[in-house]
Amino acid sequence: MLELGLEGKTALVGGSGPGLGRSCALALAEAGCRVVCVDIDGARAGAVAGEISSGGGASHAIEADVRRTADADRAVRETVSVFGGLDVVVDVIGEIRWGPIVDLTDEDWNYSMDSTLRHFFNVFRAAGRELVAQGHGGTIVSVSSVSGLASAPFHAPYGAAKAGVVSLTRSLAIELAPYQVRVNAVAPGAVATPRVVRSLGAETEHSAGPLPSRAPLGRMAETDEIAKVVVFLSSDLASYVSGQTIVVDGGATAQFGLGALRQDLIPDNSTLEQPPPV
Repeated sequence: MLELGLEGKTALVGGSGPGLGRSCALALAEAGCRVVCVDIDGARAGAVAGEISSGGGASHAIEADVRRTADADRAVRETVSVFGGLDVVVDVIGEIRWGPIVDLTDEDWNYSMDSTLRHFFNVFRAAGRELVAQGHGGTIVSVSSVSGLASAPFHAPYGAAKAGVVSLTRSLAIELAPYQVRVNAVAPGAVATPRVVRSLGAETEHSAGPLPSRAPLGRMAETDEIAKVVVFLSSDLASYVSGQTIVVDGGATAQFGLGALRQDLIPDNSTLEQPPPV
């Protein structure tokens, strides 16, 4: 039987409010982790921690704005104080400001960098120090985006910040490898988070079925589908995986950039000029 190796380990999940962060926290708890839920909104962190506790798991909630160095450091210290150590670190947070580049303001740029990149640096720096000091390895998983791997029109600062997350992930993986700390990223495509569902209108509630998408699989991901990949990267099943960004996008980035080729437009090979047989 394949073993995850997560039973009894302590996981810190940044951005563990509703949506993808909540799904990651619940999935890690189901895998056997003691989970510390960190969120800028203490009530949201407490609600997710409560779900874990009511299901028989061990949890703790921390209200922290990890865009601030002091808050990120405090979250790591409190995690170690409550559960005696730290093994898994997951950071999910990311915010978008929309608009053409020529219309975006300095504040829009700073907002994206702070809410999508700065907090990763703060959390991973604090957690990295702790994991190195503990001396028994660990895992760090960041949540980037396909917008950090391909072009991101009309939300360019977000794409730039998510590309920065990928770069930070690689750099940290190299630097922490001597301490047996693995560092990886997940790059989701379109995900049906509560915020996305609300933005598309009440008629797209999950009771109506999966949300449609232009990805080859024809639908958006559910948050737990991304969380499962986070759990995999956090587990012993990925014991030789580090410095990687795993794309989970329903095939979106695999298809031809100008759109899928229609089957009815595929040329008949018999009508094409062919080289002579060898």
